[in-house]
Amino acid sequence: MPFPEPLPISDGALLSPKPLEQLSLPSELDGGLGTNRALGAQSQIAAQSDVDAIRAWLARFVETKATFDTYRKESERLLLWSTTELRKPLSSLTHEDLLIYRRFLADPQPAQRWVMAGRKVARADPSWRPFAGPLSPSSERQAFVILNTLFAWLVNAGYLAGNPLSLSRQRARKAKPRVTRFLEDDLWQAVKTSIDTMPRETAREQEHYARVRWLISLLYLMGLRISEVVSNPMGGFFRRRDRDGQDRWWLAITGKGDKERLLPATTELMAELTRYRRHYGLAALPYGGETTPLLLPIGGTPRTLTRGAVHLIIKQVFDNAIGHLQSTGEAHERASDRLRQASAHWLRHTAGSHMMDGQVDLRYVRDNLGHESISTTSQYYRPKVVMCSLGSRSR
Repeated sequence: MPFPEPLPISDGALLSPKPLEQLSLPSELDGGLGTNRALGAQSQIAAQSDVDAIRAWLARFVETKATFDTYRKESERLLLWSTTELRKPLSSLTHEDLLIYRRFLADPQPAQRWVMAGRKVARADPSWRPFAGPLSPSSERQAFVILNTLFAWLVNAGYLAGNPLSLSRQRARKAKPRVTRFLEDDLWQAVKTSIDTMPRETAREQEHYARVRWLISLLYLMGLRISEVVSNPMGGFFRRRDRDGQDRWWLAITGKGDKERLLPATTELMAELTRYRRHYGLAALPYGGETTPLLLPIGGTPRTLTRGAVHLIIKQVFDNAIGHLQSTGEAHERASDRLRQASAHWLRHTAGSHMMDGQVDLRYVRDNLGHESISTTSQYYRPKVVMCSLGSRSR
């Protein structure tokens, strides 16, 4: 995700913040002589300005678009605020400056300079602004976590002398809460029933049903992220013997951070895959190197769906489940409220919780879900429940 050449802007144009890729700051604001620069130190990056230093940091995340966009947004906002409101380079910011910035995030003023008016526009649009509105307390905390990562990296790289956020009050580390965003038995049963009752009168309805059934199987049986569903091909399935010498199917997934992991594909998942592929007239099982996407758009055109499109499919599944609950005539207010909050990631959490319920080794669950830390995986533990997949029935 390369940056185009920056467009020079006049000193007065700083009153209208520009996206990072368009920014070219005057010498007194570009950070070349920032008061927090590690001048004389052996720098590990070639950057001589704050913009270039931020770009060097962001270059580490170009392969993960969601992370890149989030990190660029937060570093860009701070740089623009620093140079526009304080008239200081980012590399001159002090601890006190960042306390002021925290208050600014809760109410970015003047709004006409900082806040988008109306719908979201492209970054190249002259009406683009860095904010959609004030940040919530949780978004504010997340922004400072990212900025602390930025400052710490620039210190390690020899660009900054110190991290102004390292002086922030250190709070006692709290135990991470248990994962609560998962589908309990009644919710999962409602989802399965609503899928079973989807209309299948027309060819399009039949295709939509087949796709929904396969998508839910991938998310629940494999614990995949949506980004992994849309970015991996069916050619990732292959056969080899496991440690016990049993010949079985596996799925090679390239996931978060461009890391590959191998997932055992259950007999049930392979049956669902065969069912889905036959709907499109494909061979029952994929072959090595096959480029057919894991999930196909309606019409079977072999192209990749967007994450947004898959999110909409899942949201409709949950809405249908709510409709099913309401059609029973029983009081299901709590279940309906939970399903309204649910997202695709809840199915991943449900998969992890089910693995934990089944007394699967914690390290196995960690590796299956692609977690960096086993402490993240441990959050999935909850009291044992009985769950079943799409092709199973509750006992």
